[in-house]
Amino acid sequence: MNARLPRGPQVGRPATHDPGGSSSTNGRNKMPEQSNDYRVVVFGAGGVGKSSLVLRFVKGTFRESYIPTIEDTYRQVITCNKNICTLQITDTTGSHQFPAMQRLSISKGHAFILVYSVTSRQSLEELRPIWEVIREIKGNEEEFPIMLVGNKCDESDAREVQSSMGENQAKAWKCNFMETSAKTNHNVKELFQELLNMEKNRNMSLQLDGKKNKSQKGTRKIKEKCLLM
Repeated sequence: MNARLPRGPQVGRPATHDPGGSSSTNGRNKMPEQSNDYRVVVFGAGGVGKSSLVLRFVKGTFRESYIPTIEDTYRQVITCNKNICTLQITDTTGSHQFPAMQRLSISKGHAFILVYSVTSRQSLEELRPIWEVIREIKGNEEEFPIMLVGNKCDESDAREVQSSMGENQAKAWKCNFMETSAKTNHNVKELFQELLNMEKNRNMSLQLDGKKNKSQKGTRKIKEKCLLM
């Protein structure tokens, strides 16, 4: 079972009101109001490895078994405009049973990761309606970072989607593209850093900026303490 972050105040700071979550989805929304949270939403069909990617990034672990997700949220400390802020990652359901939840996640999101499995062409095709909803709610897709991700690239013998196909689809959707493997940890950290690099309104990094009199080791300790346990 995925470890879930309980709803409520973050450790070490009071909970803040989220004005970005009250936006109507009837029309196109502008960028959610900036806060200490930078919200990334992960979409994809069931079994493509969304949860595995998130858990590999946040906790450094990999789970072989598949457990369906309704919606889990994880947090990671990052730097934003030279200040510490929180990268909030929402791992969504792989089914189409919760369209209202899906639209709410999109309206609140700052950036999006669309995951398919390179072993399933169908999983790539199932991302199209999600991309269309993102475009409907958010408007100009070039203003909102979107990464198309082909996961399970380690399973070369079972591959159904070639890299060129993923690249062409990303060009059509005007988003960035990357292949990953949550199992081997290939391009997982790079995926999230690249997504942050695409943000035009903020300067963000996965690396915490330690003071000159602090060692890098101390910086890593601070980061590890903020990981979801």
